Amino acid sequence: MKIGILALQGDFELHGRMLSTLSVDVAYIRKPDQLNSCNGLIIPGGESTTLTKLMRGAGLFDPIVSFAKNNPVFGTCAGLIVLATDLVNYNLDTLGLIDLSVERNAYGRQIDSFIDSVEFCIDGKTDFFEGVFIRAPKIVTIGENVKVLGTHDDNMVLVESEQVFVATFHPELTDDVRIHQYFVDKIRKSR
Repeated sequence: MKIGILALQGDFELHGRMLSTLSVDVAYIRKPDQLNSCNGLIIPGGESTTLTKLMRGAGLFDPIVSFAKNNPVFGTCAGLIVLATDLVNYNLDTLGLIDLSVERNAYGRQIDSFIDSVEFCIDGKTDFFEGVFIRAPKIVTIGENVKVLGTHDDNMVLVESEQVFVATFHPELTDDVRIHQYFVDKIRKSR
């Protein structure tokens, strides 16, 4: 199994380290043809406007949409924003791959970033995860085919649809591999 990580901006190398810890092969994606050898894709955080411009410039926008039809995609923070169908407080052309509305920078500016416990329920088990929220978005609404897996203070912070998995926080900034393990397992189940 090989997982691609969009490597145009953001903490893509930290996602790579998490996957290496799980003994998963990694490909850093900068060109469309690099997706061909991948079974899944991670779109990391960064700045959503810049990220979409870089994706368009690299010719990756439409290939990622096509890739997601048959392969799981995981987006964190700005990656979530880029995957959403709707932004409530900003005009941005997104990939539209998960039926949800999101608010950019919902918790405030960089100085308002924080770390706090996230409650998540996966495979019927409830547990807690350290959530690193950096200029984090908030999921405002979700479509009927989107399932909530994690919350923080009654806010949805970890959700999935059939092929797309997103987090408003940065699991790659912790030493806890469970969120990445869940994505790896999601890919295995889809194959």
